[in-house]
Amino acid sequence: MAIRPVFIVNKKNISYVKEINIDFKWYPGFSKKQKRKSIKSLHCNFLSETKYKDDKILEISTKSENMLGVQLSAFNLELKMSDQKAPVECFFQSSKVFEEGGPYKELLYKSPYEVKKDNRLRNSGSLVSFELNNENWPLKPETLFYDWLYMNALNQNKKLIKQVMKFEAFTDIEFNPKKSINCQARSLALYLSLKSRGIVEDIIRDKDEFIEFFKKDKGKKQMQLFN
Repeated sequence: MAIRPVFIVNKKNISYVKEINIDFKWYPGFSKKQKRKSIKSLHCNFLSETKYKDDKILEISTKSENMLGVQLSAFNLELKMSDQKAPVECFFQSSKVFEEGGPYKELLYKSPYEVKKDNRLRNSGSLVSFELNNENWPLKPETLFYDWLYMNALNQNKKLIKQVMKFEAFTDIEFNPKKSINCQARSLALYLSLKSRGIVEDIIRDKDEFIEFFKKDKGKKQMQLFN
C-alpha cells in the first residue's frame, strides 16, 4: 500500500488547491505498465469516496493513459521565453544555482531525460536559488519558481487549457511528497483555480506580481499551499 495526494481545484474557498491523501495499492517496478496499475488503483480509491465520486480525475505525467496528461507533463509542456523554447523541466533544472556551481544553462537545450541524468545537479552542493534571464528567484515560498514556470507554459497553450478544464482533480504518480517538493499536478490545479477566479493573467504576467500575490496575504489559508 502507498499514500499519494490528489489535487483538487478549489474554486470557492480561500484555499486555492485542496489536497487529499489517498491510500491505494502500489505496484512496484519502473515499467509504464506497473505505473499505470498504480495510477488506476489511486484513481479508483479516490472516486470511491462518496463526495468525489462524480469528479473527473486526470494523471499528469508521461505515464498517463490519457494523451492530454502526457502532453501536460513538465517533460513535454513547452515554455516560450524570449528567443528560448524548451520543456518546463529543462527551464527548471537549468535555472538551479548551487553552492558550488550553476546555473548550468546549457541544460536548457538537452532533452529532459538527459538533464535528469546530469550529475552536476546532485554533486554541486546545496541548492541556494534559481536564476533565469539574469533574474534571481528565492527558494521560498518553496514551489514558487516551479509554479511560475509551469503556469506560464500552460497559459501559452490555450488548446490544452480548454481540454483540461473538463477535469476537477489531478495526480502525478511520480510525485512522492516525502522526497519531492514540486508537483506538476498541483501547479496545474493552482492555475485552474486562479483562472476560475479570473485572476491568473494578472498574477503570472511577471515575477514581481507573482511573488507579491503570495506574500501580501501571509498567514491566510491560501499560504498553506507553500507550508
